[in-house]
Amino acid sequence: MTVIRTSFGLSLRFRPRALGVGAAAALLAAGFGLVALGSGDYPMGPADVLRTLTGGGTLAEQFIVYDLRLPRLVTALLVGAALALAGTVFQSLVRNPLGSPDILGFTQGASTGALVVVVLGGSSLALAGAAVAGGLGTGLLIYALAWRRGVHGYRLILVGIGVAAILTGVNGYLLTRAPLMDAARAVLWLTGSLDGRGWANAGPLLAVLVVLAPLVLVGCAPALRMMELGDDAASALGVPVRRLRLALLAAAVLLVSFAAAAAGPVSFVALVAPHVAKRLTRAPGPNLLPSMAVGAALLVGADLLAQRAFAGHQLPVGVVTGVIGGGYLVWLLAMERRAGRL
Repeated sequence: MTVIRTSFGLSLRFRPRALGVGAAAALLAAGFGLVALGSGDYPMGPADVLRTLTGGGTLAEQFIVYDLRLPRLVTALLVGAALALAGTVFQSLVRNPLGSPDILGFTQGASTGALVVVVLGGSSLALAGAAVAGGLGTGLLIYALAWRRGVHGYRLILVGIGVAAILTGVNGYLLTRAPLMDAARAVLWLTGSLDGRGWANAGPLLAVLVVLAPLVLVGCAPALRMMELGDDAASALGVPVRRLRLALLAAAVLLVSFAAAAAGPVSFVALVAPHVAKRLTRAPGPNLLPSMAVGAALLVGADLLAQRAFAGHQLPVGVVTGVIGGGYLVWLLAMERRAGRL
């Protein structure tokens, strides 16, 4: 831990290794993004991409970069960072490495809201709004069902798994009631896709991240680290455990809901990114900022792989993250069992 004291009487504490991991992940995300901006039917070299981003380039290059490829890249960066931050908060609150919105039912709730719009008919804007409403409604339901003189980790996980199972069945039924073309569009959205994303998709999530990320990183991170010691220990240290847990759950659910509205329920990023960040930093605590950088790099890299893995055919990014995250989940369960925790 390094402490820097400023002339204004403030003390800044940080871990150099954690800062280095976050910076390296951010640079990796930028490198993936540079390659992604130059990939496609109209290939561009890194120098051409950088020239276009700094105001140069032809009109065709500016249109391709600014109107077609950059919105998709920005959406991927924002969704990856938001999911990673939400996943880190969930895992810290429930004190369980499997605590993730994919497993706890929040992404399924956002999917249910979106599918209701698909069945009833509605615009893309209505679908995004319904996804946010579904995620928030599911969060309130899980919190209410898990409440018993407070909300504790294992109870929240068990209730979340049960709600996720119910909503998965509801989502399957809603797909059978949708018109064929709308059902096909909904299946693509449910997989998690960045195809055709524009600035309108990135804008709301950017606004939510600008508001919530500083609040979580600056206002709640020290208390969240104390809560990992247990509710009794955190309360003894002066942490308002119940109010802080409710505020953090609300922030995490909002991040997951708006991320799902932007790109669909992209799986396993919220589960994998915090674990990767913690293993790289080797630091205790939630590692919020490194996790965000790792999540952004992970999703941008997965989207690049989804675009280039098969010539002439693009995969939904959720397929790639599902393969990566599913393999990681199997490995994590094996490690937990070997350690005697399962």
